[in-house]
Formats: sequence, structure tokens, C-alpha cells
Amino acid sequence: MNTVTSRDGTRIAFERAGEGPALVLVDGAMCYRGAGPCSALAAELAGDFTVYTYDRRGRGESGDSDTFAVEREYEDLAALVEHAGGGASVFGHSSGAVLALEASLHGVDIARLALFEPPPAGEDAALAERLGELVRAGRRGEAVEEFQLAVGLPPEMVSGMRGSPFRAALEAIAPTLVYDTTITGSARLDRYAAIAVPTLLVDSENSPEMLRASTEEVARAVPGARRRSLPGGFHDVEPGTLAPVLAGFLL
Repeated sequence: MNTVTSRDGTRIAFERAGEGPALVLVDGAMCYRGAGPCSALAAELAGDFTVYTYDRRGRGESGDSDTFAVEREYEDLAALVEHAGGGASVFGHSSGAVLALEASLHGVDIARLALFEPPPAGEDAALAERLGELVRAGRRGEAVEEFQLAVGLPPEMVSGMRGSPFRAALEAIAPTLVYDTTITGSARLDRYAAIAVPTLLVDSENSPEMLRASTEEVARAVPGARRRSLPGGFHDVEPGTLAPVLAGFLL
């Protein structure tokens, strides 16, 4: 594990693998290096890229600040890109895709963007407020479940995960659900006309229509964006399927 220091002094933990052009992977909600799709994807991409995976603030081995603003997450990504030598490509998964888009708009030195199923822009503002209330009240388990239901997990699946081995880890990072929903809730499609870097939008053929539609909306909003749909599951495509598509676009 390595760390970089973000602009506000927060230490951000990361790992580096492979050799080649720099590529930073940005996790979505409830994910970090120890739990989520990016570590397996990094292993697939390491033959072509120097791949950076990191724990977003408040997760895993990264630190956090006493107060949150969306700009802090842009600064965290900027610190990783600068450490990688500047001009890195960035892959963002789900809300991490929105974070990558917004970071590019805020001047982070990103060369290319590859984005997997960004959620609908601007629709999470009320959810962010509700999750914040639950977290402040110490009801982290309820916050986790409210988020899971909001993103389309069936109620029976949500209740069935209450006793899972990873439930404690999800509750530990429940405050970061507020971060993700604040970022996506403040996003606006009309701003993406200012994205000036080559951009690829990817979705799974078996994801909910809401996510496939939002992927298409972003693809239309970003000038010159490319669009791919791949065989996959619910909000997921196997790394072995996704990695060659990303490499074909980013190299």
C-alpha cells in the first residue's frame, strides 16, 4: 500500500500494478480496494497499463475529513493523477463514473474517460439528505438498506444480506453513501457538453433499464462519446470481458 496526500491533508491509500500508460480506477458506492470490482479489473488491465486503484476517502485504509464537500473527492483523484505523472486515463464505475466526469469538469488532468453505468444525474439529492439523517442518528444499517433499495436491489435480497459476513464492513462505510449520492445528486447533464476529452460509455446488457438509459443520456451529452453494451449481469460486466474493451479505447 502507498499513500498520497490530498489538498486538505487527507491521506489516500492506493496500490499500483503493471507497466504502461497510467490508468486510475474509481470505485462506486459501497466499494473500495478490498471489496468491489476494480481490484479484479486492475489485474486484467495490468498487462497494458500502470493501474492505480485507491480507497476513496472514508473507506478502507484512506482517511477522511470532519466535513464533506464534493470538491474534496475531485482533489483526491487529482492527487492520484498527479502522482501518476499527470494526464492519466480514468475509469469510473457507477457513481465513480460521475465523480470522474465532474473531476474532469473541475480541471483534473485526465487524458481519457471510460465510464461504466453512471446513475441518473441529479436524482439523488433527496436520498442524500435521508441517508445523512440516518447516519447522524447512528442508524447505519438502515442507511445501507435504504441505499440498496434505491439502486434497485430486490427487498428480499436486501433483507437476506442482513446477516452476511460483509454487513459490518458496509455499515462502517455507510457515511460515504452520503458522499456518493451528494456527488450524483449535484450532477447536471447539460454541463457535460464541456467535457473535452475522449470518452467511452459502457453498460451491461442485463442491467436495469434505469442504468442503461442514464448511460445513454451521458453518451449523448458528452461531445463525441462512444457507447458500448456488453454481456453481463446486474450493474456488472466480468473483468475479462470489460478489460479488452477498455484497453482498445484507452491505448
